[in-house]
Amino acid sequence: MSAPSAVLFDMDGTLVDTEVLWWETAREVAAGLGHRLSDADAPEVVGRAVADTAAHLIELTGGDASTLPGAPDDRASALARTAAELTDSFFRKVDAGAPLRPGAAALLASLEGAGVPFALVSASPRSVVDAVVAGSLAGVDFAFTLSADDTVRTKPHPDPYRAAAERFAADPAACVAVEDSPDGTASADAAGCSVLVVPSLLPVAPGRGRTFARSLEEVDLGVLRECLRRP
Repeated sequence: MSAPSAVLFDMDGTLVDTEVLWWETAREVAAGLGHRLSDADAPEVVGRAVADTAAHLIELTGGDASTLPGAPDDRASALARTAAELTDSFFRKVDAGAPLRPGAAALLASLEGAGVPFALVSASPRSVVDAVVAGSLAGVDFAFTLSADDTVRTKPHPDPYRAAAERFAADPAACVAVEDSPDGTASADAAGCSVLVVPSLLPVAPGRGRTFARSLEEVDLGVLRECLRRP
């Protein structure tokens, strides 16, 4: 079986252990709005884009109803402020250092050694992606990186993975996406990629075209080849 045309890596929770940092960020921002996040909020926060998480927090808290009369412009301002606060706080945490997930460095090095191209496909803002690539992922030879700012729609929509396959001039069906979250997996599925799922904070349901591993330490080029064979 031939190697994938390209391997498309999610960042947060997949290569870098940042999902916990994002959850902490969301909890802090929610607390500032007068709400305490619970496990029930996790699907609306973990693996979600900044705008999605901000919208969830505003919905939970009424958009600081004491200061907002409810006009569309006021709600839009609340969303923008909340998204900016989430981004800034998360950036500070990431900039302080985020560890790689177990097995990530070895897998990336093995792909580079085998000449298999790979890219980063993230739902995080460009500022966060660049900070992680310059820090925790410094020296990794990604062909390119895609952030939430680089497509009209981000995960769970298929746009990011379709755009990545197009950048490689590859059929999405010949690419393997490596993901940890339900939204990221849904995005890769919808784009037509095979998906290797290494769950972190949230469980991911089994499905057609999905292969599961407990850790990237279990993954090598042979496993990625096998992902392409899954019906």
